Order: sequence, then C-alpha cells, then structure tokens
Amino acid sequence: MTLKVSDIGEKELVKYIIANSKDITPDDTAITEFNSTNLISTCDMLIQSRHFPDNMSYFDMGFKAVTVNVSDLAAMGAKPLGFLLSIAISKDLKLDSFKEILDGVLKACEYYSIPLIGGDTNEASEIIISGTALGCSDKPLMKDTYNEGDLIAITGDIGLAALGFKLDVLDNIYVKKALKPKARLKEGIVLKDFATSATDITDGLASELYGIKKEGFGFMIHEDMLEISDEYKQLAEDLDLDYLDLILHVGEDFELLFTISKENLGKLPIDCRVIGEVTDSDVVEINLENGFVVNIKNKGYEHYVSD
Repeated sequence: MTLKVSDIGEKELVKYIIANSKDITPDDTAITEFNSTNLISTCDMLIQSRHFPDNMSYFDMGFKAVTVNVSDLAAMGAKPLGFLLSIAISKDLKLDSFKEILDGVLKACEYYSIPLIGGDTNEASEIIISGTALGCSDKPLMKDTYNEGDLIAITGDIGLAALGFKLDVLDNIYVKKALKPKARLKEGIVLKDFATSATDITDGLASELYGIKKEGFGFMIHEDMLEISDEYKQLAEDLDLDYLDLILHVGEDFELLFTISKENLGKLPIDCRVIGEVTDSDVVEINLENGFVVNIKNKGYEHYVSD
C-alpha cells in the first residue's frame, strides 16, 4: 500500500524533515549563533481557504499573518528584528482588498515593533500569505527543558477562539479572539528569565502538551484551574459542542504555554494562570471537576488530516 501524506499528517512530515537535516531544531523556530547572541527565525504560511474564516476582513488577514510568526518568537523569548512578507493573490482581487491586507500587515508590524524589511509577490487562485519573522535572544526558551515538579501555566484564557469560530454573531469576546488574535510577545520576553520551557498554543492545548512531552515525564492538568466560565459551557452546549474538546483540541489561542518552578512563579512580574504540574507519570492527563482522572487524547488541528 502506498502511503499518502494524509495517512501520516503534518507532524510526521515535520519529523521526517528534521530527521533528514542535522541543522534543524525541533523547537518553534530555528536558532543560529550570531555574534554574541542567537538569531531566531521562523516562517508560517496561511492559506485563505484553510486559515481565514469567511467573516475575517482583509485587514485582519494581514494582521494575523504577522501574529502567527511573532507568536513563535514570543515562545522563544526573542526580541523582534524584522519581518519578511511573501504574498500570492489572484489577478482578479480588488486593489483595495490588497491594500487592506497590506495595511493589516503594516499595523501588526507597528504593534509588535517588528519592521517589514522585504518579501515577494506571486499569483495564485486564492490568497496565500507566507511570513518570516527574525528575532534575537541571548537565552532562548526551549520546549522540553522542564523538570519534574515544575508548574504548568498559560498567559491567558484558552478555548475562546475555538468557540468564536462556531458563533454566528458579529462581535463578542469569542469572535474577536478568533478573528483578531494577538501574540504574547512582551510576556515571552519576560518569561525567558523565569520559565523553564515554553511554546505557543496554536493547535490546541493537548497537541502542544504532547509536542513538548519527553520520555519519562508526564503532565497533570486540572479542569478547575482552567477556570472555564458557566457562560462558556452554556454556549458550547447550545451549539451541541463539548466544551472540554474546544478547550483541549482546537487551538488558535496564541497564548503561551510554559513551565516554571514554584520558586520563580512567586517572582514572575506578569499575570498567568497555573493549570497543572509536570509529573513522572509518562502520560498526559486531566483531573476533571468530578474528581475522575482521565488521559488526554493526542488530538489537535493538523494539516492534511484535519477538516
């Protein structure tokens, strides 16, 4: 039987690429020693039919293209240096629409203090935006440098975007999170001096936890520490959705997921929410509000296999 890429998914493709290149790290970005610091570089491609909801404005498309890349810099604790924009559009796209996309890109670059320094254009049947963000960090945060007993924390609410994608309303906190995400850049720069590891939540909490897991270590998440509101649960129920599935398996939050020692948590000068701890169980599990402990499935958004 001949395998197709849909049989293995994006994460296995990435593993194959990493295994066949000695210079690629398994973290969110590339790390290159440069002078007395480290050059941090990352790229992310967004395709209109896969990444931009129908109700997303052209401005927000451009802004998000910068955000997804800056979020990777944030996860490494890197200060931004520059942004490269490659964009492919249909020849029939209205000029004003293109200008709105570019305006979104430029406003995002201004918001994150990352200058647009170059790029490329091409023709395609739909909008495709590929960004490359460059940053620097003397001490980049890695994904798997945590220790047993470390606390697991997030920089803000998760699951809001997942619900926002499902709501048929013009504007509320959930829809805003889905259509106008923001990277936690300032928080990431602070965390590099306090956290033991970090990543950003793009494909869902569960997927990110499995992505940073190393052999012999486990994670215990506590549902009550996630502080899921009654309103959130009711909205999910009204849509016939499982609220925990939205929280754990959808993503697009762009919050930072990080580990930190108990000692450093008391010194941390930014707000965060502790949601669990690193264990020696070798499994990823959640302590539900009803007292039951169950394993969390390794499931999240993944190109080639997710609808």
